[in-house]
Amino acid sequence: METLKRTKVRALLSMEPGKEVLAKGWVRTKRGNKQVKFIALNDGSTINNIQVVADTSLISEDILKTVTTGASIGVTGKLVPSIGSGQAVEIQASEITVYGECDPMRFPLQKKDTSLEFLRTVAHLRLRTNTFGAILRIRNQMAYAIHTFFNNKGFVYLHTPLITESDAEGAGDMFQVTTMDLANVPTHDGKVDFSKDFFGKKTSLTVSGQLEGELGATAVGEIYTFGPTFRAENSNTPRHLAEFWMIEPEMAFYDIEDNMELAEEFVKYLVQWALDHCMEDLQFLNDKYDDGLIERLRSVVGIEFQRVTYTEAVSILEAAIAAGQQFEFPVHWGTDFQSEHERYLVEKHFGKPVILTDFPMAIKAFYMKQNEDGKTVRGMDILFPKIGEIIGGSEREASLEKLEKRISDLGMSRKNLEWYIDTRRYGTVPHSGFGLGFERLLLFVTGMSNIRDVIPFPRTPKNAEF
Repeated sequence: METLKRTKVRALLSMEPGKEVLAKGWVRTKRGNKQVKFIALNDGSTINNIQVVADTSLISEDILKTVTTGASIGVTGKLVPSIGSGQAVEIQASEITVYGECDPMRFPLQKKDTSLEFLRTVAHLRLRTNTFGAILRIRNQMAYAIHTFFNNKGFVYLHTPLITESDAEGAGDMFQVTTMDLANVPTHDGKVDFSKDFFGKKTSLTVSGQLEGELGATAVGEIYTFGPTFRAENSNTPRHLAEFWMIEPEMAFYDIEDNMELAEEFVKYLVQWALDHCMEDLQFLNDKYDDGLIERLRSVVGIEFQRVTYTEAVSILEAAIAAGQQFEFPVHWGTDFQSEHERYLVEKHFGKPVILTDFPMAIKAFYMKQNEDGKTVRGMDILFPKIGEIIGGSEREASLEKLEKRISDLGMSRKNLEWYIDTRRYGTVPHSGFGLGFERLLLFVTGMSNIRDVIPFPRTPKNAEF
């Protein structure tokens, strides 16, 4: 006799009734009376549960009493039309196997709503909730869409190192990597002797794969990276993580205009992918957390992003302040915009996503191409509603002379950057790139308000559990 194979809940819900089926998953709820029990079963393949109807004359009481919220079970039975509302089919159980019992008195995920703040304290279990099941499935689809987009355009997926001696941002907020005994650190002339360390030099976790990405672009033309990056900033805000994922394409022979066009096309592609492939989960999040989510996603896809220079944006913000708009942080030419400024431009002034360009040189990284005015650089930020900056990028400085001067003016050490400077000595080309924070994208796509809730196990100051 042929063994009955398991069918996932997502497939069961779209099947015609009449077949003998086997479903496996976790119990969300159980209700009923002495004659019949109704079990909501979910296996993570969909936001929706399938109802299992268990006749107490067929399923023993000893089995049914262990079928509690959180328990894992297998159900064999006939797929039949559902009498109740909410689903087309249900399973009339003939046999239930309990794989893993769950103590209902201790299990922290009960039927009642639980706050997102509490769920962060049980991150090892929160993935089983409807909310985080939806987020994980959307996160998976977005990762697949990223690879699909770049693969279709002929980009090469480049794996850049996580351990590095260079600080791509020039910020200095990096996690150090060492095998030295911190209780007995070797020194030489009063300083840490890194020659005794594993790599023989001071190394850290990367803040960006961009610099190595540029090497790939000047070899195969167009590359992208997609991997974890790390920032040791003590920023305990809803928009910052110490460990997060970044997508960083780098393209030879692209100027700033090419860069902006690619970035706009890319982010629209991702949002459209979510609308096409994640609607059940988006509808759930729309109904539960953000009733404007789906409308906002559709609005981004159907319009051309507004392009505006930093200088023009300063004038807009100063005019808004003069008209009574209040900001927590001041605005004048030369300041780095805060999220409140970015969101004002997007949500109130233009009413659409904004691509901000031509920033003051002093507030941007050393590698950005300098404009002819000697004051600004060819940077670009894409600003989104509710999020602020979602993409940051630039045309890169291709001139050896200008790059060397900028590094010198900033007082940066050339020791760790000679290999990067070499790319301007040997066949330098105009080239551009940008970075998209994966979790920032997910904040926008899911409608969640805290970045800790779009990554399975958030790493933030004083928090590295699970």
